[in-house]
Amino acid sequence: MGLTTWAYSLSESLLSDPLPRRWVHSLGVAERARSLGPILSADAELLEAAAVLHDIGYSPSLATTGFHPLDGARFLRDQEGADERVVRLVAHHSCALLEAEERGLRQELESEFELERPDLVDALLFCDMTTTPDGLHTTPARRLAEIVERYGPDTIVGRFIQRAAPEIHAAAERVESRMAKAAAEDQPM
Repeated sequence: MGLTTWAYSLSESLLSDPLPRRWVHSLGVAERARSLGPILSADAELLEAAAVLHDIGYSPSLATTGFHPLDGARFLRDQEGADERVVRLVAHHSCALLEAEERGLRQELESEFELERPDLVDALLFCDMTTTPDGLHTTPARRLAEIVERYGPDTIVGRFIQRAAPEIHAAAERVESRMAKAAAEDQPM
């Protein structure tokens, strides 16, 4: 079974029934990942797999710490023997270190999972932060506002996402710049 086929099947089995909206979001994030093919080359399949798996830690059957990047990455590593790079991307998606800090779990996350290459971390962050909970495209600004509104500004998630906003915007700009450069290079002279 190929990496993406396995990833979609696993994510669906963990999210589609207990958390259908989270499943739809994950499908939308994976669709965004596919759209980044021009800047990913050999890592396109890797990013798509991580994108569809990024939120599996929300599954009630996996949630142990209540911090979905850590719970999902541990499951992928310990139960699935997943590709190490996919595991690292899931563990560190969307500024997870900042949220881990808010939850008192930064040491655990950092010691268990190395960061993946910055360009791939940016790409997954971009895909997540430009996809609504319903799997539709959005802007990082709208996504951030939606998260703060849904969770509240003074909650762990609200505080973390507000702290992460500058890095989220910067990562989105880096990805968009790389996509624009790739599109320009594709244009005939």
